[in-house]
Amino acid sequence: MDEARAREVLGAAGLPADGARLLALGENAVFAVAGLVVKVGRDAELFARAEREVALAGWLAAAGIPAVRAADEEPRLVEGHPVTFWRPLPEPVRPAEPRDLAPLLRAVHALPEPEGFVLPRRELLGGVERWLRLAGEAIDPADAAFLRERRDAFAPSAAALVPHLPRGPVHGDALPRNVQVGPDGPVLMDLETFSSDLREHDLVVPALSRDRYGLDPAAYDAFTEAYGWDVREWEGCGVLRGARETASCAWVAQHAPHNPKALAEFERRVASLRDGDLEVRWYPF
Repeated sequence: MDEARAREVLGAAGLPADGARLLALGENAVFAVAGLVVKVGRDAELFARAEREVALAGWLAAAGIPAVRAADEEPRLVEGHPVTFWRPLPEPVRPAEPRDLAPLLRAVHALPEPEGFVLPRRELLGGVERWLRLAGEAIDPADAAFLRERRDAFAPSAAALVPHLPRGPVHGDALPRNVQVGPDGPVLMDLETFSSDLREHDLVVPALSRDRYGLDPAAYDAFTEAYGWDVREWEGCGVLRGARETASCAWVAQHAPHNPKALAEFERRVASLRDGDLEVRWYPF
């Protein structure tokens, strides 16, 4: 789904697509429009996830966790795309840093399982096939085959990991970009990957950001100090990191048909994985 298609869906939902401001384009297209934040999902397969995301927002509100709040409790399916409606957040007072993420994760990791709905397992590798399918002929078939083989190699090892922390609710995509620092402090955003699984899933993300995406080591140290533990001390860290790298590479592939920068970044990532180079810098696109 490209921006043009997402705007068509906005129009079909009765919103002024021409006046909508694009905020993000990934698994969802996210727009500021008509005093709301509106998320348009890539396809109908994501409708159940959209329903769960809205339920999650209510659960987090009841638990007192600073997080985005839904403006409508019922997602809509519009021309085959899930559409959800959210309350806008106040303007940020500064960019979010890893240390802002740590207390939010600690609060989430202290929660019991929700009542009224079930959180899924964190299927870190579960999207690989769909993302590669969406990439189609835009990527080299040999690269797609390599990622499938890598997924299949990591899946049993990841499933067998013995955690250091108790299992339970996790955010699933714990990055500063999913936090907004407003006048009342940090707020957690993008609830779509919330799961119930190893808490280490959330902690490997900043560690990978340090090693792959250029996060300042001092900023990472501030994160681990605020959280209270460094996941790199855990013997399972390498397996979880490798699985996430595989998923992150495949995630980029879905954008290759419409975005030359995404294709170039996908090829960079695949090459680094083929070479076994753990330090090649990866970039957003």
